[in-house]
Amino acid sequence: MRILFTFENPLPSAEADAEVFVTTAKYLAPLTSGSWLHVPVADAAGLDSVATLAGLPVVRARAPVRPAALRHFCCGLTMPFRKEFRLADLVYTRNLWIAWMAVLFGQRVVFDHYRPWPDQIPPLQLWIYRLFCNRRFLVNICHSNYTRTKYLKLGIPADKLRCVHNGFEPQRLQATIPIEEAKRKIGICPDQRTVVYTGRVNQKKGLDLVIEAAKKLPNVLFLLVGSYGQGPIEALANGVGNVRIVPWQPPELLSNYIFAADVLLIPPSWQPLAKFGSTVLPLKLFFYMASGRPVLAGETPDVLEIVKHGENAFLCEPDCLESLVAGIGTLIGDAELAARLAANALADSRDFTWSARAQTIAAITASRLQSAPAGHGVWSRTQFRAWVQQSKRWLVHLIRERSLVLPPDIVLPAARLLPAKHD
Repeated sequence: MRILFTFENPLPSAEADAEVFVTTAKYLAPLTSGSWLHVPVADAAGLDSVATLAGLPVVRARAPVRPAALRHFCCGLTMPFRKEFRLADLVYTRNLWIAWMAVLFGQRVVFDHYRPWPDQIPPLQLWIYRLFCNRRFLVNICHSNYTRTKYLKLGIPADKLRCVHNGFEPQRLQATIPIEEAKRKIGICPDQRTVVYTGRVNQKKGLDLVIEAAKKLPNVLFLLVGSYGQGPIEALANGVGNVRIVPWQPPELLSNYIFAADVLLIPPSWQPLAKFGSTVLPLKLFFYMASGRPVLAGETPDVLEIVKHGENAFLCEPDCLESLVAGIGTLIGDAELAARLAANALADSRDFTWSARAQTIAAITASRLQSAPAGHGVWSRTQFRAWVQQSKRWLVHLIRERSLVLPPDIVLPAARLLPAKHD
């Protein structure tokens, strides 16, 4: 099996989607008989750095680095004319345009993405249905069952839709640091209680709720790690004495903040999933679980695929300030509970490594290569009407909100949380 991995954005990149794609390619490549990475690169120096990062030969895409729209268009348009495209048994991509171009030019495709595109941009539904049902489209690797169900509703064959969760690299957490030592390393008093968030510091992550919680917990230090400069969240944190905004950190330094946490926080909010559609099952969850520190998150359907309240995490009602404040207070005040949740999460994390993910994807891909094309039906009038109605709703949303991403029609309230039980 020979694979042409195609990524449409410049590398290296600190974005989570780049980390997922490149790391998956790096772990999948040794399981193939030959692999290449097709990616836009600015210059020869960039070519060498990308090759080192990915650990496989790089094919420089015939595309400008800027602007982004032209780059994506050219990556897909020129890819079929590369020698490696013809040598490969399949194209592995996260870009719908590139997937369509590959299929159009007779190549097989594996698609790997976290977004539920049918829900978020309904006008694409019919085109996605026809693309995914093409006999040369092998499989869509969904990062969550939440996303997979959105594609199933289109009538796409179940065999072409597989959920394979993301993972973490154990090497990044091999040298576990005692919490007191980690706090000293980042300039914090060892007895200072800390809540740590890592990732993009922006308004799409529900961090406004976290800052409000900090105001109600003045004796707890909140560390928001991953700032790229002044923005709305940085402005909100200004003047809140127990909130510290920390710039983006490279992996070798980020672990100090992870190990310095009394609580690792995924902001319990519907916003990333339902309003902005920018996050489905946060990548940081797997890294947090493997750290041996207790995790607090919101009870949303994507997170519930991996963790359970009172077993391997503490879950709060989304967008509820009182629930968040109470959850932090419970974890900080109950050392036995925090230790038990952290230990269970660490044990469960062993199933979520990048190596395990690559093995699963390789097996799925090999099976799909050997299988007969999956059958599919034809859209009914009811499906066509639903498509038209959802597309109209999307257009109204686009005009009113100037946002391409349509939130889910109905967001169900979080189920009632049960108190965590002690052993």
